[in-house]
Amino acid sequence: MEVLSSRVLVRSRDPERARAFYRDVLGLAVYRDFPGGTVFFLGNGFLEVSGRSDSAPSEAVQLWLQVRDLRAAAEQLAAHVVRPPQREPWGLDEMWIADPDGVRIVLVEIPPEHPLRRDVRE
Repeated sequence: MEVLSSRVLVRSRDPERARAFYRDVLGLAVYRDFPGGTVFFLGNGFLEVSGRSDSAPSEAVQLWLQVRDLRAAAEQLAAHVVRPPQREPWGLDEMWIADPDGVRIVLVEIPPEHPLRRDVRE
């Protein structure tokens, strides 16, 4: 199998409110709009908010978004913080927020000394 493209799909109880959150609160750029949905750029992937769901989101699925400045994101998104920024045992700085439906979003900053920032080809 060869995967050519991918995206995460979010079904919301209130699609307009969810689209406004991802567009206006998180500031994600719109890749395309279509009747009943919006696809956002999500780093090197896509997030599609379309359709409707009356069920609560599963905590088994979360979004992981790397940000440049976690402190600035914490200030900007203070009203949506579920868990404040902290250094995790694996060395990443993480903060959790939630979208209007309760979908957990992990915002991550990779500290300069973390192995993910090292060139392992040495």
